[in-house]
Amino acid sequence: MVTDGQIIHKKIRLRIPTNFHQEPVISRLVSDYGLTINITAAILGANAVGDGWFELDLQGFATQIDDAINWLRDIELEIWDENSVSDW
Repeated sequence: MVTDGQIIHKKIRLRIPTNFHQEPVISRLVSDYGLTINITAAILGANAVGDGWFELDLQGFATQIDDAINWLRDIELEIWDENSVSDW
């Protein structure tokens, strides 16, 4: 059972469409939501023609992680987590 005061980890895979390649998405997760982010895998070239993706280990309080994931959904990024796929 997770309590609000407990720091947790959540692993997600985040698809980055080409129109977001120049956006500081991961930086915003850190600065706006106070998360610690570990990038465990990624494909996103500087001259990439198609979409890229990041595998991220998010660390923070459950409310911070929930708020950050809601923001990612609000900006319509596709998120895969350990239990489901969200296509927004």
